[in-house]
Amino acid sequence: MSTVIYPSPIFGPVHSRRLGLSLGINLLPADGKVCSFDCIYCECGFNEAHRPQLPMPTRQEVAEALEQRLLQMQAEGRMPDVLTFAGNGEPTCHPHFAEIIDDVIALRDKYCPEAKVSVLSNATLIHRQQVHDALLRVDNNILKLDTVSPEYIQRVDHPQGTYDVNLVIERLKAFQGRVIIQTMFMQGSCNAEDVDNTGDEYVLPWLEAVRHIQPRQVMIYTIDRETPTQGLLKATHEQLDRIAALVRAAGIDCSVSY
Repeated sequence: MSTVIYPSPIFGPVHSRRLGLSLGINLLPADGKVCSFDCIYCECGFNEAHRPQLPMPTRQEVAEALEQRLLQMQAEGRMPDVLTFAGNGEPTCHPHFAEIIDDVIALRDKYCPEAKVSVLSNATLIHRQQVHDALLRVDNNILKLDTVSPEYIQRVDHPQGTYDVNLVIERLKAFQGRVIIQTMFMQGSCNAEDVDNTGDEYVLPWLEAVRHIQPRQVMIYTIDRETPTQGLLKATHEQLDRIAALVRAAGIDCSVSY
């Protein structure tokens, strides 16, 4: 079992299945993981196995490192398609997330104005007004909703605090369409429990929530790298295509990463 712990505060660029040439912005420590979820499929491993000793990078460190990397990429004659907040956990956990968003937008405008600013978040902290408002300022506000089943969320996503999926759905609706919903579909088992969420039992209630949220787009994907839990399996192309067709039939754009 291998896991990925990303450098901080800047890593890449990497070729993203969903976003293109992506320069990563990691607001979490470089030696461990900080996340409000502890997903069984996380490529960074489980929280307990990767407790960091280093602090989160400061706002100034992020801005300086990003500018230096953009200058380097400019000199190399290749610029990123997207600046992506991702890395070792939940980016909105950073106490200066909102201010860093503003810094990144300013640097994007200066060096690579055609690039998009994206945030990959599990949506656990969107109740914070500063986080909500900051996410409205980025190009791709990509927020996770794996299911609407509280039992499945506890079994797979392992929230590290109180998590009410119905409240999260209401807060996703509050973005008034300026949001992209990201959902992991998979098969297999964990601790002898089935974790397949590709059937109608899970898909149809999730689709109803998506209809209520009315996002700009839905991104569905499946396992692509090694996971900390053994027994997890990729969803098939046929399963993902069926789910995508249901989303599109509801009048919502949907992308699929196999």
